Amino acid sequence: MRKIMALIGIALLAIPLVSAEFTVSDLELTIYRDGYVKVYYQIIPSEYAVQISIPLLGKDYENLIVEDENGNPLNFEVSGNSVIIYVNDAQLIKVSYYTPDLTSKHGLVWTLNVSSPYPFKVVLPENAIVVDLSDIPLSISSNVISMPPGNQSISYTLEYDVERNSQNVVYYLLAGVLAISAVFIGIKLISRKKVSKDVKVDKEAFLKKIEKFDLNDEERNALLYILEKGGRASQAEVRNALGLPKTTAWRMFKRLEKQGLVKIIRGRKENWVELRP
Repeated sequence: MRKIMALIGIALLAIPLVSAEFTVSDLELTIYRDGYVKVYYQIIPSEYAVQISIPLLGKDYENLIVEDENGNPLNFEVSGNSVIIYVNDAQLIKVSYYTPDLTSKHGLVWTLNVSSPYPFKVVLPENAIVVDLSDIPLSISSNVISMPPGNQSISYTLEYDVERNSQNVVYYLLAGVLAISAVFIGIKLISRKKVSKDVKVDKEAFLKKIEKFDLNDEERNALLYILEKGGRASQAEVRNALGLPKTTAWRMFKRLEKQGLVKIIRGRKENWVELRP
């Protein structure tokens, strides 16, 4: 009898968790190299459900989107650590958002910590090397790991980029060129007696300041570009100059703002990024 009950318990883990209001058919966590996680739910509401409440992972929910199977937005409101969704006639509901709260870093090791009542898939960054798992995964395929419900953790490291040293050399050379250029630009502006709208940033001090942060190449290049532009530039201008996708650039600016390196100024038509001295 105990063996039968154990087999039934194992079988239930493979079945999507169903409530009276909905079924979670898919929960996927995509981890980016900077530690941000994209959370994606795929939910099937019950036939007569008017509204459903879905628990959210993390505490900070950025760019939260709720839509039906056709991509049409659905009304929702966040209440505590849950989102209340008004179903309307949706047959399938897709929920996605970004959060920095699910990962932490100690030395070279990143750890994803998740407490979920549903089984979930984790898409690791490219070249990630798993060093520890809290439980036996349901499946592993390339960089995708399926984990059972419960309090789970996955620890991993990111393969060292052999090009990093050469990129650092380029960075310091560029910093030197920018510092020299800044002097000539300053002399030129003063000689023309133009009123500058630039931010008052001590370029040499700012370059020393960013050396204290563990910045990736995109973040350093963005800061250097804004510095070259006088300390302020539009997000679109920086994004286009560095060839970054809109979502990637958005996450990058949010990280830099949290680190106190930039200030995001929201305008009517576009947002601006200003360096913090």
